Amino acid sequence: MSPRKSNLESTVYFGDDGWWHGRVTMGVLPDGSPDRRHRMARTEPAVRRKVRELENLRDKGRAPKAGRKPTVEQWMTTYLTDIASLKLKPRSLDDYWSKTRNDIVPGVGKHRIDKLAPEHLEQMYRVMLDAGHAPSHIVKVHRILSRALKIAHRRRMIGENVATLVDPPSIDETEANPFTQEEAKAFLKAAAKRPTFMRWIVGVGMGFRQGETLGLRWPYVDLEAELFHPKWQLQRLTWRHGCGNAHACGGRLHHFEPCPPDCATHKNYKRGCPKPCTRSCVKHASICPDRKGGGLAFTRPKTRKSTNPVPIPPAFVPYLIAHKAQQDELREAAGELWQEHQAVFTRPDGRPIDPRADWEEFKELLEEAGITDRRLYDGSRHTAGTILNELGVDMPTIMEILRHTQISQTRRYVKGRSHLSKDAMRRMGDTFLPAPEPAPEPATETRTETGDRRAARSRARRRIR
Repeated sequence: MSPRKSNLESTVYFGDDGWWHGRVTMGVLPDGSPDRRHRMARTEPAVRRKVRELENLRDKGRAPKAGRKPTVEQWMTTYLTDIASLKLKPRSLDDYWSKTRNDIVPGVGKHRIDKLAPEHLEQMYRVMLDAGHAPSHIVKVHRILSRALKIAHRRRMIGENVATLVDPPSIDETEANPFTQEEAKAFLKAAAKRPTFMRWIVGVGMGFRQGETLGLRWPYVDLEAELFHPKWQLQRLTWRHGCGNAHACGGRLHHFEPCPPDCATHKNYKRGCPKPCTRSCVKHASICPDRKGGGLAFTRPKTRKSTNPVPIPPAFVPYLIAHKAQQDELREAAGELWQEHQAVFTRPDGRPIDPRADWEEFKELLEEAGITDRRLYDGSRHTAGTILNELGVDMPTIMEILRHTQISQTRRYVKGRSHLSKDAMRRMGDTFLPAPEPAPEPATETRTETGDRRAARSRARRRIR
């Protein structure tokens, strides 16, 4: 009589279907019944290898939980709705949802998360590159998917995060193009003719981000101590449905087929025709009668470092006082139409300045100042860091002014100038090799000396002959 097998001992046998089968006891299910996993293969060595792999996962406590695993689309929905929403800022969450809907779900959404393989991700990235997506966009998609799979792995839903086995495309870092000091002065000279002059002084002169500048509020401006406290930023958030049936609510805006090549409906759209909706589309919350959470809103900065106080240049203080007095006059003139938000930079009715209108004004000022086109970030944040460096400010101090968490980040913001490099190398040369003494001036030849030299040359030629 053969000895009885222990409770955790696996069974391997040849079935009537012509396949080898393995049964592995993993433990106990939540309802108390035994958790038995099945593996099968054409040969006995192959099935025994699969059984040993499952036993190793069990013994190390890394075995995935029992039950059918969700698809990538189902897991991404769960991850963004129940997990990421507790940690991410609203703007970041919107970006996660956008890349999930437009890239991850169409690319690998139908795969089960436990069946997802590295080649599936690599194929998706190749398709995205062929479609014209920038490598930086694909890297963001990769990071979002990797974070979601990391949570699934941590919860033992999958045995491994396959995103860690894939290298996304390399990013060609966009070269900064900040203003020179002359360009910065020309830009501010053009801005001086507009009521938003102080907005551009703060952006260019202090390196504030657009959202931080437009989100400045008077209770956080200390003119006596000459300090800005950037506790808020202004952002445009995506609307969310407040109704019970988001798909039906946005019904009149759904379009499931791509636009024709000669589409006249969206010909004036700067971004071209929108992508077709999915069959279960729940977007278009902007038309929902019970919409919530969208539009312009004051939000907290992403990091604690971003809220550190920033010294106001003393020369800016009188201009800020005058700007506040002008705003008080506008408030009195608007009367009941004034909408109080305590914002430093406002529209004539007190509402914060729309970031899109702010960007368009930046482009207009570039044209008026005769400056080549560039990003708003280059004309403000990169410009401030570069000019501070040109003025001899050390990197740790620039890091504090720009409120970076790492000095390597500050170095990417500061662009060297060729004339500064030449001046630095001139000083380096003077350190090691002092300038040569000027050569003595040649003596003036007299007619007698010139005649003697001619006679000497003539005698030398005769000797050669």
